Amino acid sequence: MSENPPVILVVEDDPNLREAIGDTLELAGRGALLASGGEEALEILAREKVSIVVSDVRMMPMDGIALLKAIRLRHPQLPVLLMTAYAEIDRAVEAMRSGACDFLLKPFEPGALLAQIDKYALPDPQTVTDVIAHDPASANLFGIAARVAQTDATVLLTGESGVGKEVVARFIHRHSARKNGPFVAINCAAIPETLLEATLFGYEKGAFTGAQTAQAGKFEQAEDGTLLLDEVTEMTLALQAKLLRVLQEREVERVGGKKPIALNIRIIATSNRDMAAAVSRGGFREDLYYRLNVFPILIPALRQRPGDIVPLARHFLQEQGTVMGRAGLAFSFSSESLLAAHPWPGNVRELENVVQRAMILAPGNVIGPEHLGLQGTYSQPLTDFVPPAEKLSESEKRVDNGSMKDLEREHILKTLAEVGGSRKAAVERLGISERTLRYKLKQYKEEGHFQE
Repeated sequence: MSENPPVILVVEDDPNLREAIGDTLELAGRGALLASGGEEALEILAREKVSIVVSDVRMMPMDGIALLKAIRLRHPQLPVLLMTAYAEIDRAVEAMRSGACDFLLKPFEPGALLAQIDKYALPDPQTVTDVIAHDPASANLFGIAARVAQTDATVLLTGESGVGKEVVARFIHRHSARKNGPFVAINCAAIPETLLEATLFGYEKGAFTGAQTAQAGKFEQAEDGTLLLDEVTEMTLALQAKLLRVLQEREVERVGGKKPIALNIRIIATSNRDMAAAVSRGGFREDLYYRLNVFPILIPALRQRPGDIVPLARHFLQEQGTVMGRAGLAFSFSSESLLAAHPWPGNVRELENVVQRAMILAPGNVIGPEHLGLQGTYSQPLTDFVPPAEKLSESEKRVDNGSMKDLEREHILKTLAEVGGSRKAAVERLGISERTLRYKLKQYKEEGHFQE
């Protein structure tokens, strides 16, 4: 039993049954709130933190199905377990289609009720402290993630580049029964096509030139844990077919091998593309899409969860400040206002990059708007606020009389050169959108600083 047991809201219009269920939960060490009907239940949910709702179906004037639909609108992450008589089995099917997590047939044993609660109840909101979820959209996201973490369902995480898909994947792993097993991540876009198959599936000695010893692949390395297939839409169709077989059979065969190896792993896949559109275009297998899309979660862009912007910025500042030996850094009120107002096309990755740059540029313990480089704030001469010379790289020392725009241009062009001119790789590193990079490069070309 956890130190903070889940709070269960019981909704039942029969007073005797309501009290009996409440007593059962209290004796089992579960916190229980009791409501005599749907309206009272919604009032309780408006002021109390609840981990799961257990409701009867047949109630008046608001029945369990109507209550379920109201909860889905106001508290979409909250699991609802419905109690129904055998004669109302058709209503139970309707309830499942409306979003109920499960249903119990009356009469039921106390153990059956407790088992369902343990299976579906969300963790106490106060115990989920390993992520930043101040915005309601994020609270909803991690509530859903915590729910699916209790199962072994394959999860498909989608959303714009930089929204934090791997953060959500790691959260699911940490809150699952596999948390003591390995978490293995592979970026399908970062590994050359010729190596990806061997990296995923492993290979036997002599399978190809250079294979001097046998090597387990990522699937085997994730045994008893979780495998994250990051940017899975970057796989070729041929490799997609092999992946589909692994997911169907739950076994893998190494390159050059003849014996299948059984797997006990959980799969999480991510993509920043519209996967349904990729299927329509023929770029992604439809059968694989449905195999991965068992439990889809769309991660909102940072601009869609503005309540997280400043808390995330403070988190990055504290985290990086500890690493850089500048633990006393803080944002000014005006800089936090500027951060909150920015649209963040590069999402969380862009925010982290901005915080890191601001830490380098701020001479004291306060980061002001002029250090952020947002919305035209690269206007103050760099010499007014550069950090001590010993904290600067040689390239940064050379621009001590330049402007912030010069520093930004040097950083962008240096990054582009480091990735061999790949604009896709550059925007990933810089945390900006491709549109922003195109605009900047066009500007640098017109100024004579850049040539295609």
